[in-house]
Amino acid sequence: MNRIVRYGIIGIAVALSAAGCSTTSRLGQDEVLYTGVKKIAIRPDSGVELSSTVESAIKAPLSVKPNNPLYSPYIRTPLPVGLWAYNHLYTPKEKGFKYWLYRKLSKQPVLVSKVQPEIRTKYVDDVLGNYGYFDADAGYELLPRRNPKKAKISYSIRVGQPSVYMEIRYPQVQEGMARLVDSLESTSLLRVGAQYNTDTLSAERTRITNVLRNRGYYYFRPEYIDYQADTTQQKNRVDLRMRLTPGIPAPALVPYRVGRITVSLQNIRGGAPDTLHLPGQTVVYQKPLKIRPKLLAKSITMKTGDLFTVNAQNTTLSNLNKLGIFRSVNLGVTPLDSLDGKDTLNVYLSAGFDYPLEAELEMNVTSKSNSFLGPGLAFKVSNNNLFRGGEILSLRLNGNYEWETGNKNSGGAKTSLLNSYEFGLNATLNVQRLLLPRFITKGSRYPSSTSFQLGVDLMNRPKFFQLISFSGSIGYNFQTSPYSYHSLSLLKLSYNNLLHTTESFDQTMDENPAIALSFRDQFIPAMSYSYTYDRTYRRNRFFWQNTVTSAGNLLYAIWEACGQHGTKRLFNNQFSQFIKDVNEVKFYQKLGDKNNWLAYRFLVGAGYAYGNSSVMPYSEQFYIGGANSIRAFTIRSIGPGSYHPAQNDRNSYLDQTGDFKLEANVEFRFGIMGRLGGAVFLDAGNIWLLKNDPNRPGGVLKWRGFFNEIALGTGFGLRYDISYLVLRADLGIALHTPYPNPDKPGYYNISKFKDGLGFHVAIGYPF
Repeated sequence: MNRIVRYGIIGIAVALSAAGCSTTSRLGQDEVLYTGVKKIAIRPDSGVELSSTVESAIKAPLSVKPNNPLYSPYIRTPLPVGLWAYNHLYTPKEKGFKYWLYRKLSKQPVLVSKVQPEIRTKYVDDVLGNYGYFDADAGYELLPRRNPKKAKISYSIRVGQPSVYMEIRYPQVQEGMARLVDSLESTSLLRVGAQYNTDTLSAERTRITNVLRNRGYYYFRPEYIDYQADTTQQKNRVDLRMRLTPGIPAPALVPYRVGRITVSLQNIRGGAPDTLHLPGQTVVYQKPLKIRPKLLAKSITMKTGDLFTVNAQNTTLSNLNKLGIFRSVNLGVTPLDSLDGKDTLNVYLSAGFDYPLEAELEMNVTSKSNSFLGPGLAFKVSNNNLFRGGEILSLRLNGNYEWETGNKNSGGAKTSLLNSYEFGLNATLNVQRLLLPRFITKGSRYPSSTSFQLGVDLMNRPKFFQLISFSGSIGYNFQTSPYSYHSLSLLKLSYNNLLHTTESFDQTMDENPAIALSFRDQFIPAMSYSYTYDRTYRRNRFFWQNTVTSAGNLLYAIWEACGQHGTKRLFNNQFSQFIKDVNEVKFYQKLGDKNNWLAYRFLVGAGYAYGNSSVMPYSEQFYIGGANSIRAFTIRSIGPGSYHPAQNDRNSYLDQTGDFKLEANVEFRFGIMGRLGGAVFLDAGNIWLLKNDPNRPGGVLKWRGFFNEIALGTGFGLRYDISYLVLRADLGIALHTPYPNPDKPGYYNISKFKDGLGFHVAIGYPF
């Protein structure tokens, strides 16, 4: 204890002495250390309202960071270690410990002369002019500190009334272009009476250019339009004239049509050259041809004789790249110096095929705080051009196993026995289009695909059961906007079969009929639809996904229509019938200029079995806890509701599933050093039953006592980003369990601090 006190006193003394050291001793005679901004006062005239965008644009050039900022640019940290090292550790010798320490710790002082406040205030005047505030003044005042070698800066900005458009005149152009330009006036972004704004001027110029380039004027550019603004006629009024820039190249004013289209295809290993003639296209390729001719012709939307449009050019490039079979795709047109007065542009497409076969190997190690440890392995082989149309056939073999270390139920002896393993083989065929009638898919501008899946999985829990599961599905994936994604599974048929059970497992099933029903041999004929909205803003990202699954309803209706009543079977096995919905919302908010983020997640899910089933299959039920959930608790260690199995119940994880799930998480992610980052988090949630189960008292969802049944945990973690993946370690700390603890009443009901710890090692972010 005396040693700790002594070290503490020494540390405080060092900190105080460092704080007392001068941070300006090496400054020149006329140099002044910039210590931040005292105030940025923005004073609009009466009746003037500034938007947050304008205020941010004003403050941005003035908010220069001082040395050791805490809340930039206003507050600094009390211990300027970098400046202290710069002033007191300097040595002309470029070797030795002192020089090494100087290089590692010192920071160049930020001087007032480098900040250049006079230039920054002039820049603010220009910024305000861009938004139409021509009647504005920006000034500054230097505020020396007690030490005259230090100073803060205070800025003052007066903003007058904004200027608005009084008259807008479009450019005078040649006869062929005049009608097109005149038609653009009615949809102009510029309006008489609107506030002057250079961003709007730039956007209008770009809009006109895009329209012209999609009407054949391929060589027209935004810089060929400029503006003349007259602000002298009337105060706060602008007469705007748009004109064509003098000296525009002649080809920019000519509409072009598509001429010859030549396609060159190269194989990786070469091949004998050959030529294929398609309608309007000449294809030069190397044998064998690795794409279907009809698909190639369909992908190239540019047609000889049509107006040359940038949209058709971009769509052609996008179509070819979406096939996923080319390493590179390039498009060129007749060079400008070779046009010779012609009004057609010949198109040259060049594409190189990629390797069709691709192999992936994934390895991971899972360590859980419930004493389970084990590796996993997945090997995947894909053919990315199976039928010469970008069809992807993938075979994936995966396996993992876990050991239970330090088994507490073996008389106190430490054991390391193979606890469980799982193997799976899955085949997936992904076709890069929707296999639907043409009138449904016509006009789709976004990627789409149709997938077929077949798989088998074997799960072995030596102390409980051995289960084999077969599955097959047909689904569609498509996009309807830049942010909206859809996944529709028309049919997903699964079959679960218990191959072997232990006496302990059978006893648990006998004691709990509801759990036994969820494990029975059964077919699960399901349909599902998932909608995803994923949009990234300048500093934030919003994600919402809703998935609805319906199982057995169509089959049940068919059986009823055929006159079969009562329990219905498929291939002599009772099939499941339920409906399930899961909603998940995630929001990511960037804080400041550094890589600091606040991440939020809210998830609610519910499933209900009826008709041909009294409970949902075990694989469809909800569970909670673990590395990607409430990290203070291990997976399947809490719920449903306030139910808590006996501590010595080895089969308890079978009971801890439910029909309703609620979960919320918030996590602050911050950088530490280089690729190493940290996180502080808060997790809450639980699962419940929608039907009463006498063997799991307290498990039914009820309003009374609802908030006491929300498990709560906090914690912190480390993340290491190695570009293509993130390694993560989290230590969860339990704050509240959903079940009461007679030894620890009150909200914080954890008996011992160490009992509420959960450590997880994982790959990727939790959400």
